[in-house]
Amino acid sequence: MGSNLSSPLVAIVGATGAVGVEMIRCLEERNFPLSGLRLLASPRSTGRKLKFRDREIEVEPLTEQSFKGVDIALFSASGTVSRQFAPIVVKEGAIVVDNSSAFRMDADTPLVVPEINAGEIARHKGIIANPNCAAIISITPLWPVHQRNPIKRLIVATYQAASGAGAAAMEELRASTEAYLQGREYKNTVLPHPYAFNLFSHNTKIDPVTGYNDEEMKVIEETKKIFGDPDIRVSATCVRVPVLRAHSVAVTFECERPIAAAEVRELMKTAPGVKLVDDWANNYFPMPKDASGQDDILVGRIRQDLSDPSGKSVTLFSAGDQLLKGAALNAVQIAEKLVKVPALA
Repeated sequence: MGSNLSSPLVAIVGATGAVGVEMIRCLEERNFPLSGLRLLASPRSTGRKLKFRDREIEVEPLTEQSFKGVDIALFSASGTVSRQFAPIVVKEGAIVVDNSSAFRMDADTPLVVPEINAGEIARHKGIIANPNCAAIISITPLWPVHQRNPIKRLIVATYQAASGAGAAAMEELRASTEAYLQGREYKNTVLPHPYAFNLFSHNTKIDPVTGYNDEEMKVIEETKKIFGDPDIRVSATCVRVPVLRAHSVAVTFECERPIAAAEVRELMKTAPGVKLVDDWANNYFPMPKDASGQDDILVGRIRQDLSDPSGKSVTLFSAGDQLLKGAALNAVQIAEKLVKVPALA
């Protein structure tokens, strides 16, 4: 599948959305070797022009005929759109990299973070799934640890930015904050609760039996699949915070054997896709303002978990750009593996 993977024709579905725009930028900045770029979106965006490599490309309406000649399709749309159109792309002989949750837990669909399990790409049957943003940012820094000393239990608390809910939520945060500061009433319409100077449980459905919401279950189940370890014990609490862009995560993990925080810190210095930000003297650690616009996930506050006398547990804090490594960049990195582009330094 994928008739021309040395210089592919690439399509982006959802090209005008927050993630779609970042996909275009990633393809350009990383000098992705494509022969052409087709931008697809809903009818209301048809005719818009987006810049790519010093030229403007007109956005086309997404139809069943949109994928003629396409080699790789990057999807950044709803699960409903992905379920409808991804099989059509595969029938055309192209490869889909899908950013929705539609196919992530399908046994035949690889769920890939290139720094962790790039080898899974080879077993695709036309569709490769991009993981949940909170899962990517939570577990990518942990992979070198897991390889050296298997992680048996993982507790995650996320601080998720408006970017995770799309461009409309980002605008609602801007507008509601402005209204709050001016003393004006603001009626939220995108998210279920007032967003300015507030935080709330992630706005996904809560399971009435477990009490976990959908976002938390994605982190739990996707971690097991990406790590290839169905027995790893994971708990997650996902919270939406009034940050425009970049998710943060507090992580405590328990390893099979005792592990020192100093050892984890050394591993983070060379972990792929990770940048160590761990300045105790100046109380400077990962922050969304620093992670925004960065490809790397920032990691710091690495310390022994004092609640575990066995010495097997370490706590850390990370921040990563949800629109980049949490979505667009990860998808483009998968596409780079398909065309065998050397990894950027």
